[in-house]
Amino acid sequence: MRIKRAVPVSVALAILLFILPILGGGCTFINEKVIPGITSTEKGNPTQTNTISSTSSDVDVKLPADFAILGEAWKALNDKYVDKTKLDTKKLSEGAVRGMMESLDPFSSYADPDTHKLEMSGFEGKFEGIGAAISMKDNQLTVVSPIADSPAEKAGIKPGDKILEIDGQPTSRLSLIEATFKIRGPKGTSVKLLVLHEGENEPVEIQIVRAEITEKSVSLEMRDDVAYIKISQFLKSTGDELQSALAEAIGKGAKGVVLDLRNNPGGLLTASADVASQFLAMGMVAKVVDDTGNESMVPVKKGGIATHLPLIVLVNNGSASASEIVAGALQDYGRAKLAGSQTFGKGSVQIIHDLSDGSALHITAYKWLTPFGRPIDGVGLTPDIVSDLKDDALVDFAVQYLKDLVKAELLEFAVS
Repeated sequence: MRIKRAVPVSVALAILLFILPILGGGCTFINEKVIPGITSTEKGNPTQTNTISSTSSDVDVKLPADFAILGEAWKALNDKYVDKTKLDTKKLSEGAVRGMMESLDPFSSYADPDTHKLEMSGFEGKFEGIGAAISMKDNQLTVVSPIADSPAEKAGIKPGDKILEIDGQPTSRLSLIEATFKIRGPKGTSVKLLVLHEGENEPVEIQIVRAEITEKSVSLEMRDDVAYIKISQFLKSTGDELQSALAEAIGKGAKGVVLDLRNNPGGLLTASADVASQFLAMGMVAKVVDDTGNESMVPVKKGGIATHLPLIVLVNNGSASASEIVAGALQDYGRAKLAGSQTFGKGSVQIIHDLSDGSALHITAYKWLTPFGRPIDGVGLTPDIVSDLKDDALVDFAVQYLKDLVKAELLEFAVS
């Protein structure tokens, strides 16, 4: 067993007064996107930004001169293509927009109407698929984490796996959204994945039968007088679920909380604000930076019921996005120690922009920072207590850590 302590981050508690959340929540694989509710500090007038939508009737944009080649290409096809029946203008326009988005970054993408409808239904936490979260890392389709007890987990899918093929189709030719919806599908049907496990040299073929997956995002287990709470992803219901779990734990005499965010791929940014606000009495959850460098803040919400309880947060390389927002805020303010291994490092924010035909754009519109301005994109968060302990062994360590902390505080109070 190896446990070493990282150099602590010096922070002073400041009195400061929130994407998709990114979640493909409910998708077969949970891809990350964000519907922001951002409080702007400009001119002292807070504003709320919700899902952006537009229709063809309100778009009057002068196109760049370079876009003239799109018209040239269409004219050439219309004049010279051998089989005019294949000139489906809808498919061609979708292809043009898709190519435009994919030329930007791994997280900006185009969702056709059917895909967009499926992804929005995914935020409810009930869907049909294999149950895993994926992302693009180093330009490869990568598993962030499988959902507990899902077909993916039972078939041996693990965090860090590279998915090379889906039903024989190379993933190098697919966007994150396309891959997500090729993997998901009706329960009872199967999908064949070619997977390269982390640390292995040869890929393996894994066939997985899809199922209906209904998941609560919060679970509670009392370990003596310590509440062990695990959050699997950030859904619309996560804030309410957490508050109920904390109320139950406090009612049972909990003297501390172990918050487990390991293998949590993220989700709704609003949900991350709800979660952090249960443990913070004041301050902010994150900073969001737009394309001009203007910073907006995601404020802590009042009414948290566990702001007084000793807290430790468990993280690993499967902790991404909204998980990192929560962990980063709690670490910045010295509210909790992080224990485990380096987090994933997803520090960009995507908005979903509805188009007039029911399709949508996923636009990387912001970067987010921790409350004290730390960037985590591509880097992640370094735990205060770096440990190679896995699974329940790290939970046992965290529970004992809190018991010792509570005991020390009681002794100090008795002496004073």
